[in-house]
Amino acid sequence: MTPLSTSRPRCPACLRPHSACICRWVTPVAHRTEVLILQHPLEVHEAKGTARLLHLSLPHSRMVTGERFDDSALQPLLTAPFEATDAATAPRRALLLYPEGPQDTTLGIATPPPLNPAWLQSPERLRLVVLDGTWRKSRKMLHQNPLLQQLPRLPLRELPASRYRIRTAHQPHQLSTLEATCAALAQLEGSAEQFEPLLSAFDGFVAQQAAWQVRRGGCKAVTRASRRPCKKLLKT
Repeated sequence: MTPLSTSRPRCPACLRPHSACICRWVTPVAHRTEVLILQHPLEVHEAKGTARLLHLSLPHSRMVTGERFDDSALQPLLTAPFEATDAATAPRRALLLYPEGPQDTTLGIATPPPLNPAWLQSPERLRLVVLDGTWRKSRKMLHQNPLLQQLPRLPLRELPASRYRIRTAHQPHQLSTLEATCAALAQLEGSAEQFEPLLSAFDGFVAQQAAWQVRRGGCKAVTRASRRPCKKLLKT
């Protein structure tokens, strides 16, 4: 992975160096289901990360960084209203965007409760919990937070092909955080079209990062060449 530099001045919104700012790709979209993004600390300055773009584009989202959370801090994040003005509203029904697998029990992860189909009738009362990190990091986050293990999980249907060509997927069904969340919201709210503008902006973000990687690779090649001693000067 390529971490973003933390020494250069950064954009206060996307937290990236000004030369790599991604705010031009922020595309607010309407959605009824709230989204809680739990980001692994090592993803905060990851150049290829999509969670910040996702958060800035979803008005009803919150983003929190950490690996292991105290239950007293995590429980309100899962069910309490995001805004103080919503204090009178009913608690949210949290569900986890994470696939079930046979390896869960071998890793010491509890079997999640089944998802109540009645919940899906009121997407505005749902809070989708998204773990932002590599598979290894997200599994560790799930393992270290029993409250997350107690959440019903949302199984994604008809997964789209990933557009995330700047990061290698270990399996065909693996999507970026942004892509997976858009697919989940489209499934919960019954409309894929409303998230297409964000996915189109995501394509622009991917292209920008790919171009940056090419430039960075060229700079590395030039640097290596400049450090290579000249054979003519070595002759005696």
